[in-house]
Amino acid sequence: MSTAFSMTPLFRHSIGFDRFNDLFESAMRNESASSYPPYNVEKHAEDQYRIVIAAAGFHEEDLDLQVERGVLTVTGGRREQDAADVTYLYQGIARRAFKLSFRLADHIEVRAANLVNGLLNIDLVRIVPEEAKAKRIPINGARPALDS
Repeated sequence: MSTAFSMTPLFRHSIGFDRFNDLFESAMRNESASSYPPYNVEKHAEDQYRIVIAAAGFHEEDLDLQVERGVLTVTGGRREQDAADVTYLYQGIARRAFKLSFRLADHIEVRAANLVNGLLNIDLVRIVPEEAKAKRIPINGARPALDS
């Protein structure tokens, strides 16, 4: 019996998190993780991320993106039949409805989304306000004069 624990689910639905506890809580909740449609989460720079969702068969009007309370939700719905006179001999491109949710860390914002060649690209960026950034405190080498 193996006691190894895979950490993959911890990083599946969270973007930009640096805090392990939040990731662990999210993974331990009994949310059913969908594998359709397949997607990638990419880190392009220190504060730039991209979610790429394989949305073959979907048009822009079939997809909806919403951010509410730090959760990015991507839904895809099947539109009406394009051509009523089409009979599929084989239909291998799944166009079933889906809903994917990604919990975003603090200060992560959705910058853009585009659908190119069947891939939905969602660009994210971390914008940390000045008051939340770490500040370097200089150490003065001279001892302050004590007033008597």
